[in-house]
Amino acid sequence: MSGVLVIFFVLAALAVFGAVSLILQSHPIHSALSLILVMVSLAGLYLLMGAEFIAAVQIIVYGGAVMVLFVFVIMLLNAGVEERTNFSKLATFGGIPLALALGGIIAAAIARSSGNLPPPAASGAMTSTRELSKLLFSEFVYPFELTSFLILVAILGAIVLAQREN
Repeated sequence: MSGVLVIFFVLAALAVFGAVSLILQSHPIHSALSLILVMVSLAGLYLLMGAEFIAAVQIIVYGGAVMVLFVFVIMLLNAGVEERTNFSKLATFGGIPLALALGGIIAAAIARSSGNLPPPAASGAMTSTRELSKLLFSEFVYPFELTSFLILVAILGAIVLAQREN
């Protein structure tokens, strides 16, 4: 087993562990920290694929900025530990068999696949992070700034909603 394969399995296990922990946590801050673990392990998987720019964006945007916003809103709204309830009858009798069926379909599709992927089409595709960043900050600078403005409006909306309750 090669070193890259071992790193892949470790990062994949961390991502799955973080996702399961995200669902099972009862405190919202612990769920947000589990989501950060998922985002960082996904960035490591992107690095294994050779997508350095996507890995950096994954850590900076999702692992950093978005998760800081999540934690900020959770603390602003003073969210406490959630109450646990029993499974509903629909989830017990419908959800679990459907999840098992979906898992079986995915496993069958993986077993049937030959494992040979076609070569990627690289005609005119940008391969360098420098070229991609030049494109992002020249042609797509307005949508980029509009996104940051929308995030700022969302923060201000959360502050206004939190102040109305007090």
